[in-house]
Amino acid sequence: MSMVGHLRKVASLARRSRRRVDLSHPARSPLGSAVVNCVVYRDGVRRPPADSVEEAVRYARKHRGGFVWLGLHEPSAEEFAGAAELFGLHPLAAEDAVHAQQRPKVEQYGDVLFAVFNTVTYVEHTELTASSEVVDTGSIMVFTGPDFVVTVRHGRHGSLGPLREDLEADPQQLAKGPSAVLHAIADHVVDDYVTVADAVQNDIEQAETDVFSPLSPRAADAGRIYQLKRELLEFKRAVVPLSRPLDRLATDPRSCVDPEIQTYFRNVAGHLLRVTEQIAAFDALLDSILQAHLAQVTVAQNEDMRKITAWAAIIAVPTMVCGVYGMNFAHMPELRWRFGYPLALAVMAAACVVIHRGFKRNGWL
Repeated sequence: MSMVGHLRKVASLARRSRRRVDLSHPARSPLGSAVVNCVVYRDGVRRPPADSVEEAVRYARKHRGGFVWLGLHEPSAEEFAGAAELFGLHPLAAEDAVHAQQRPKVEQYGDVLFAVFNTVTYVEHTELTASSEVVDTGSIMVFTGPDFVVTVRHGRHGSLGPLREDLEADPQQLAKGPSAVLHAIADHVVDDYVTVADAVQNDIEQAETDVFSPLSPRAADAGRIYQLKRELLEFKRAVVPLSRPLDRLATDPRSCVDPEIQTYFRNVAGHLLRVTEQIAAFDALLDSILQAHLAQVTVAQNEDMRKITAWAAIIAVPTMVCGVYGMNFAHMPELRWRFGYPLALAVMAAACVVIHRGFKRNGWL
């Protein structure tokens, strides 16, 4: 692995190892198993916790500049039905929210915007094998209305607790309302894409080094390359479809996004474009690495066949001589000569040495 790739990996691990308070941990939520957190904000400032979700909604709708952020983690259809009724969510969007396997999209139902983001995290591994998991995917569904944000998270990663902390540290941005939260989530998801792309690049560089290194014991393992290509395909399915929804959030004047926030979405779309281009380059590079590996295997097989053929030709000389003198005819030259046997051995040995040197000189052995 190159020095640059090693530094990238160290920096990535350092970012992951920062200790932060995870506000989204279910054990810290007194509101139920599916409800991760329910917080009311007014003018960008977090208000004291409410006794119930209904009370938080009433407060947000009563005071101007307030909104409620309800976070859910893998709710069942029954658990989400209450939230859908409370916030007036469209039945089709509510049905999509409880199913994890959704394509990235943005849909508008009146004054409510429904966005789906696929989250990706890099799975750390000491050594890439033919069965290594490289990326793990999940999803975040976001409902934004005039006075609420409802986030539904699926998967083992993608916690929004650190993101909530960052937003609360910037009241001026948070005061822009639910659109600011939607932008922060999109930016958080795409930043994770950038981190994963850098980590995957290190794996691809290592695979490339192994293929072209004659000293590597794993150079002939095509399964590792194919597994990396499959994991890259999963990464691609999560990232590439998000381009059109982000363009809509950044440019469509009919969306429910604050015009001031749309400028921020253009920056996120630029970062996503960079990752999309990286994935396309990775895919092409892995194709080239796999083709190079297969070419090396073909060359090695041809070389083995050439060596086998050369040794067969060398062995053919003593075989022929032994075959002639093993025919047991009564009248054969030198059959009763005292030095016939040593001479036959000497002729066979000399012929083998001459042929071996010829093959050696031509590179067949």
